[in-house]
Amino acid sequence: MQFSDLDPEARRELRSLAKPVAELVGRHLVAAGRLIDEDPELALEHARYARTRAARVALVREAAGLTAYHAGEWAEALGELRAVRRMTGAQTHLPVMADCERALGRPERALDLAAEAGSGLPEETAVELRIVAAGARRDMGQLDAAVVTLQGPDLDPRVRRPWSARLFYAYADNLEAAGRTEEAIRWFLNAAEADLDEETDAAERAIELGAE
Repeated sequence: MQFSDLDPEARRELRSLAKPVAELVGRHLVAAGRLIDEDPELALEHARYARTRAARVALVREAAGLTAYHAGEWAEALGELRAVRRMTGAQTHLPVMADCERALGRPERALDLAAEAGSGLPEETAVELRIVAAGARRDMGQLDAAVVTLQGPDLDPRVRRPWSARLFYAYADNLEAAGRTEEAIRWFLNAAEADLDEETDAAERAIELGAE
């Protein structure tokens, strides 16, 4: 794993470090990125080491936060991503931060983060944040509110976006939780049609509900 394996933007961000340190940190970031899906705990070890050498670099804190999230270290992930937000002003990771709050048993704080976001988020980030906010409503027993949270112009089976399958699936899942089975089946089928990469079990969920 080489420093050159980092993308050019990441290498530029590490240039504030001495060259030997930048290359060492970069190699650990590459390792973390490659391991994050198959071995998130080991990925986190690499990211934590990089953080010990470059805690003032936002890219490093971001890597530490995301690997901690994948490893289920919710409080650590939240702390790191809060630091990234302070350092950069970016709102990109608000959905992950809100999901950490949910995982820590604080759905109200997840909703506070969603409310703070305003209307200036990139569309995909805004959709992910709505999905998390709906989950927070559901955690609080507000099943109808969870369904309403996901409604909007982009909840249209005739329009496909990269995030449509996830949005349709979340909507179907919350409809089922609210006892609206027929609608849930229809939206699981919509999700299955939009899920070209077969990342969800939407079709199976529709079949299971239809058999009940």
